Amino acid sequence: MEIKRDYYLNQLINKMHNGLIKVVTGMRRCGKSYLLFNLFREYLISKGIDKSHIIEFSFDTFENKKFCNPDILYPYLKELIKDDVMYYILLDEVQLLGEFESILNSLIRMKNVDVYVTGSNAHFLSKDVITEFRGRGDEIHMYPLSFSEFMSVYSGEKLDGWNEYILYGGIPLVLNILTPEQKVSFLKSLFEETYISDIIGRHNVRNRAELEDLLNIISSAIGSLTNPEKLSKTFKSVKNKNISSNTIKRYIEYLSDSFLIDTAFRYDIKGKKI
Repeated sequence: MEIKRDYYLNQLINKMHNGLIKVVTGMRRCGKSYLLFNLFREYLISKGIDKSHIIEFSFDTFENKKFCNPDILYPYLKELIKDDVMYYILLDEVQLLGEFESILNSLIRMKNVDVYVTGSNAHFLSKDVITEFRGRGDEIHMYPLSFSEFMSVYSGEKLDGWNEYILYGGIPLVLNILTPEQKVSFLKSLFEETYISDIIGRHNVRNRAELEDLLNIISSAIGSLTNPEKLSKTFKSVKNKNISSNTIKRYIEYLSDSFLIDTAFRYDIKGKKI
């Protein structure tokens, strides 16, 4: 089953040979690796790029474990680049590569190398891209499937597809799961063991329950105006918990950085208020 992600594929194509590191960011399991290693790779081959000029590494696989050492990887990459024709280097889960910033900055200094990377949101966030690459990173931010992308591979009626989409969301792997019980189990595991655990590990959050409760409260009020002060009062009245607005503000930043939520700021034209 091939899911067309033309919006993101076209961004990669339009950014080819721009001298920057193309960085695909987004929440876990939204399709970053598939975009790079399937759709983009197929595009390169369709344009006549020799397969020997497409260098791929997934650093979360056992067979590539040794290449997480930069002293092994960099000389190996240099050996693979045998001529002056353009090479395309595709690196997945690059945050597992030791000293990845230095490696990538060295690669883009080579005239016949075009670099594309993905990274897990827990260690490789938008703000990290800006900081680590000092203006040499060009970000493509990826979301889960839109409804049109979902329906491009859904076999049922549109109304049934819509009901399933709004219930289970747009994580591509869910489309391969048959029963509702298995879908719920997969999404629950993904949420608890991947998304929340990532945030806790990255930011040393001590109270997991508070973070999960906050996300549940925010998720139940999508589109409603709120702020850390109001959420602090909600915790007090509903959960009988005293959580400061500053703590809630930090939690919101963690959730936003991990792409679990997006902040929509209020805009008032009247009185030129923002």
